[in-house]
Amino acid sequence: MSETLQLATDLISRASVTPEDAGCQALLAERLTAMGFEVEHLPAGGVSNLWARRGTDAPLLVFAGHTDVVPAGPESLWHSPPFRPEIREGRLYGRGAADMKGSLAAMITACERFVAAHPDHPGSIAFLITSDEEGDAEHGTRHVIEQLSARDEKIDWCVVGEPSSHQRLGDTIRHGRRGSLSGQLRVIGKQGHVAYPELAINPVHAALDALNALCSEEWDRGNAHFPPTSFQISNIHAGTGTTNVIPGELAVDFNFRFSPESSAETLRQKTECILASRGLNYRLQWHLSGEPFITPRGELIEAAHEVVHEITGRGPEFSTGGGTSDGRFIAPTGAQVIELGPRNSSIHQVNEWVDIGELEQLNLIHERLLQRLLL
Repeated sequence: MSETLQLATDLISRASVTPEDAGCQALLAERLTAMGFEVEHLPAGGVSNLWARRGTDAPLLVFAGHTDVVPAGPESLWHSPPFRPEIREGRLYGRGAADMKGSLAAMITACERFVAAHPDHPGSIAFLITSDEEGDAEHGTRHVIEQLSARDEKIDWCVVGEPSSHQRLGDTIRHGRRGSLSGQLRVIGKQGHVAYPELAINPVHAALDALNALCSEEWDRGNAHFPPTSFQISNIHAGTGTTNVIPGELAVDFNFRFSPESSAETLRQKTECILASRGLNYRLQWHLSGEPFITPRGELIEAAHEVVHEITGRGPEFSTGGGTSDGRFIAPTGAQVIELGPRNSSIHQVNEWVDIGELEQLNLIHERLLQRLLL
């Protein structure tokens, strides 16, 4: 069993359901310390965070990732226990195999070989690892970046180990992400008996036109790098559970995934204008998870394209699709940020897996990136 595969299995065997770390960072810190990294633990709000740096000179290349995983779901649906890693037919199975303990293992062991071969390498290498990516993401990477910014520690390049690939390893690299803005809408009516609607106000009926307008609105048309902004209702609820009561309140949760052609402020304004124009009595709370960002073509993108083509024999597509990632906290510092990792076809599912051959290729990609950028 290779060093990368062994480390991946060791990490998967730790049930680090967000925001728990379950000893993963201690394991990684031990290996990083052995390589000469200065390791700092930066906990906040019940979250484990690790910042480890080797070297003091610029440029600084950072590998970023998370040790937390989503809940496994019903264990009866797994072919093997989710936190007992198992190899079957060329795949490593277990919760976090693809998202993203396999990536962490590939990064660490690639760095071990690079440092062994080049102990006096130019520049610096760092690891930014959190246990708060799959959860609220309030006390993880965001907190570490705040600490680094306060002491003027500047990241030049950052490789986030999110599972970016689709059909084959390296076919897609993320070089940006859409923004994410969520709203909690509560439409206020008046509860009453269904036989006496004149004595009640049905908030579901009152909100239908406004919700339809929100769903059909063209918020923007996107641009060459981003698809148009989308509005999606994620949860909706009203009623007491009986058939003879008009509800007194309608709860609607929704989300915008937005391009740089819209801002969080313009989306708020347009939404509230639509709601107000329908005469609704409502309350609305907003939560901005992240602004859109994109890394322009530069040293990191050029290096990633060259290395992925060299290792896999094909050139990657650069994309801003998908959800959010912790790259949204790193890119605003001025760092060049990409997301490069294994296939995402099984993430957050039962029987999550990573292809072992591709995991070894990913390990080589990270080693070559170190060589390409720092030597």
